Amino acid sequence: MAEPGPVYGAMGRAAYELSLLQPFIPTYIHLIVSAVVAIYAGAHASLFRPSSAADPQRRRDAVRVHGEEENYGGGDEEEDDNGDSKMEGMDPSDAIWFPVFAGMTLGGLYFLLKWLEDPAILNKLLNWYFSVMGVLAVGKLLGDGLSFLTSHVFPRRWGSGPSVWHVNVTRKVFVSEKNPDIVCESPLPGWLSRLPIPAGWQSSVWTLRVLVTEQWTLHVRHHGATLLRTKFGFNDVFGIVLGLVAVAAYNFVGKPWWLTNLMGFGFSYGALQLMSPTTFWTGTMILGGLFFYDIYFVFFTPLMVTVAKSLDVPIKLLFPRPAGPGQDAEKQALAMLGLGDVVLPGIMIGLALRFDLYLFYLRKQVQRPGKVTDASRVEVTKARYATATGGWGERFWTRSAYEHTEGGAFPKVYFTASVVGYVVGMVVTLGVMQVWGHAQPALLYLVPGVLSALWGTALARGEVKEMWAYTERSDDEAADSHPEKKEQKERETDAPKPVKGTAETTARARPRKREILSVVITAPPLPPPLPLPAPSDTKASPPRQAEAAAGPPPASPDASPSTLEGDSPAEKRRRVA
Repeated sequence: MAEPGPVYGAMGRAAYELSLLQPFIPTYIHLIVSAVVAIYAGAHASLFRPSSAADPQRRRDAVRVHGEEENYGGGDEEEDDNGDSKMEGMDPSDAIWFPVFAGMTLGGLYFLLKWLEDPAILNKLLNWYFSVMGVLAVGKLLGDGLSFLTSHVFPRRWGSGPSVWHVNVTRKVFVSEKNPDIVCESPLPGWLSRLPIPAGWQSSVWTLRVLVTEQWTLHVRHHGATLLRTKFGFNDVFGIVLGLVAVAAYNFVGKPWWLTNLMGFGFSYGALQLMSPTTFWTGTMILGGLFFYDIYFVFFTPLMVTVAKSLDVPIKLLFPRPAGPGQDAEKQALAMLGLGDVVLPGIMIGLALRFDLYLFYLRKQVQRPGKVTDASRVEVTKARYATATGGWGERFWTRSAYEHTEGGAFPKVYFTASVVGYVVGMVVTLGVMQVWGHAQPALLYLVPGVLSALWGTALARGEVKEMWAYTERSDDEAADSHPEKKEQKERETDAPKPVKGTAETTARARPRKREILSVVITAPPLPPPLPLPAPSDTKASPPRQAEAAAGPPPASPDASPSTLEGDSPAEKRRRVA
């Protein structure tokens, strides 16, 4: 019998590998979908106002009903956040130090495991550390998830055909945008408003609505300077409580794969909102350095595999899979994906999404020629920024009435391309791992997939220049990196400020938002001034003549109220105090 040719041999080999891969297909689909969902959620939560958009106008979402202005916001009467970035930007030097510090940390953990011989002690210490951070990470994830759900159940506005209805929490009704005299008493939006609700329950639902949509402000001051100012609501508090329960169950009850993944999702979600490569070329350098880092520590040293298998901490995602050849079928086998394989490509994918938002507002800018005295100057008018985070329920319920061309709806060309590159890289990683039967450095395939998709898309669209020039560095950070701009900034900072209480500061004053907690730390009172010595008789005349011209002398600290009778009532109160 003749030997099969190379083509038939390759087809037979492929069929054999597919037969071995078939039981693992559900696991691999689970893994890819979980990684993409974590990146998608974190990238969209990281959106902020790009430099190509103007500051949002601070306004009240209100309508006049019978001559009175009543708010719709459910407690969000005023936009307190202008959408500016709160992320930690990276510099080009981080491209060098990031892999170095990662290698030092990995090597330190490896030798510590070898020295201890039993990883239980190290696992216990690391678990307590990650537990503290996990409460905040999981609380943030669950709190935002609850806000996403409640925005669909209790939106601020909803549409019915061309009509739009706005909530008025004061009167507990929805008011028609076209005719304020027409109201809807149901607390539910859209077709849900036609559901019959008993009168006793309707008031309770309105109360529940206010509870889950109301926003409070935590304001901490020190000597008049704001140390902390943040907004939170019921969903945030409830999310922290659920995060505390999840972390307690993870440490004291058990560590199932789904609870480990919940904490891993929380860490990924938070990291993608805090870390930014600032520019595409900085991100490319960082991923390039980690590309070689991953290859070296997986293929040429036992450090990566040993540390990953020894540490039982929530820095990985786990997925149930069938037992392999030679493994105990009664023991649940798990596939593993490190959080670094999600977060590190994810920060570049998040940057691509924010670049899409930047291009969206850049194309909406209007350029006009300058004044007659300076005709060469071009004046640029930026479009007002509409927040791109949150408001999912409002966009869902008003899609029939409004064409949402702002906010969360904008072309996401580079984001889509980078996600496709990530998925392709992940599929190649799993395929090579299945064929060779050895753990693979995922960044070996993910980094080329994401970077080639991004730069290839920019090359095809002719936007390489825009991508290269794009930066998320704020004006303050840019001034600190340039000595001349930094000196100018310091001069502006040292300039005299308007005196409190003058007309200039009064004109700038804004109405205070309600603050449920205001912590004011004051300095201890200064000691009273020492009494001045009495002037001698020989030189008494000239000083007293000056005192008569300038007014009465200041009272000593020990002066009684009877010595202040010549002063005005306000002066008396000030001096006595």
